[in-house]
Amino acid sequence: MRKLVVLTFLSLDGVMQAPGGKGEDPSGGFDLEGWSVPHFDETVGAEMGKQMSPPFDLLLGRKTFEIFASYWPQHADDWPGINEATKYVVSNTLREHDWSNSVFLNGDAVAEIKRLKAGDGPPLQVHGSSNLIQTLLANDLVDELWLKIFPVTLGKGKRLFGEGARPGSLKLTQSMISPSGVIIASYARDGDVKTGTF
Repeated sequence: MRKLVVLTFLSLDGVMQAPGGKGEDPSGGFDLEGWSVPHFDETVGAEMGKQMSPPFDLLLGRKTFEIFASYWPQHADDWPGINEATKYVVSNTLREHDWSNSVFLNGDAVAEIKRLKAGDGPPLQVHGSSNLIQTLLANDLVDELWLKIFPVTLGKGKRLFGEGARPGSLKLTQSMISPSGVIIASYARDGDVKTGTF
């Protein structure tokens, strides 16, 4: 059984859209691209390096795949293993690409992802891919969330917990705060929501 992990940058109000820079994802008129950059310090970079170092495969939506494919093949020294990893791409339109080890899931995405998770192989990491994440959350396919929560509110944009979230409990497995105030927090699934009274 393979673990499926979502890695994402978040604003304090839960927005994950276009943290990295101009032109990343202006859809919906989003004009605050690059909001994470002023707070991205060495601690955040080191943690990202650790999380992206072990053997992994990627599970990506089409838009994120196209962003990655335009950059990472020429910058593999900055992310060792990215070209060797299998890139599973969920898309209704894209069926082939010349980036090595790219596999396209064009049918029933939920069934295909369940099949991937049930098989052998390294963990599946999801980066970006906000629309795909909604499908994963709605179908209870996410095992862990590795979040970097930045000290900024955006008030608009695509959110991690948009329309896909289902009730459930999470357990904090790691946390730290970077010098620039970024909260680095990892969570694992922990069953159903537990309720009580005061």
